[in-house]
Amino acid sequence: MITDDTSLMVGGVHVSVVRKPIKNLHLGVYPPDGRVRVAAPVAISDAAVRIAVIGRLRWIKQKQAGFEGQSRESAREMTSGESHFYRGRRYRLQVVESDGHPRVELRGHHAMVLHVRAGWTAEDRERLLQRWYRDRLREIVSPLLTRWQDDLGVEVREWGIKRMKTKWGSCNPKARRIWLNLELIKKPPACLEYVLVHELTHLVVEKHDDRFLRLMDRHLPTWRGRRAELNATPLAKEAWGC
Repeated sequence: MITDDTSLMVGGVHVSVVRKPIKNLHLGVYPPDGRVRVAAPVAISDAAVRIAVIGRLRWIKQKQAGFEGQSRESAREMTSGESHFYRGRRYRLQVVESDGHPRVELRGHHAMVLHVRAGWTAEDRERLLQRWYRDRLREIVSPLLTRWQDDLGVEVREWGIKRMKTKWGSCNPKARRIWLNLELIKKPPACLEYVLVHELTHLVVEKHDDRFLRLMDRHLPTWRGRRAELNATPLAKEAWGC
């Protein structure tokens, strides 16, 4: 249970400090914007946290510089010629107006065709694409979920898809509910599977402790590489919050 939440400014770096009933201090720098978060034992003072952060400042700024240099998708106007991603591949958008049923069609590994009604706005086209993305992600996740629930010996009561600004996924162990970020449909399949396994593992171990890491290592030995690949992929244009 979280008992305290504060923030510090250390060497020009904003640090979010969350105190929990844990034994050791954990420091992380997270995408997409390089936010710094420290999970600290309840008894550790702000001064002790500050000293720990100072000792890692060079590493923190290197990580943040890496996120700043990471490529981002350009703003979307939903017109022909734009690049859009699906399952780790870049597709060139083609917008075709017709009287037929609005739909999204993939042609080979390079073209994504939006069949739209005449007069549709960019927002109409965006909604069509987002619905298609959501449907495809649900289709892909369903068999993966069955497989990994069996492998981990867990069962979710509910799972869903939504757009999240700061997380690729989330888990509520008490409710046995997980959420997956819709943006994952744009990422390589191995990255999606990593996030799913990560969230399902939280049904066994709630915290990111040594037991959690051992379970991840046992069931998905390549998870660290997949995480690195995910964090290196282009970020959405939208403004991600802290």
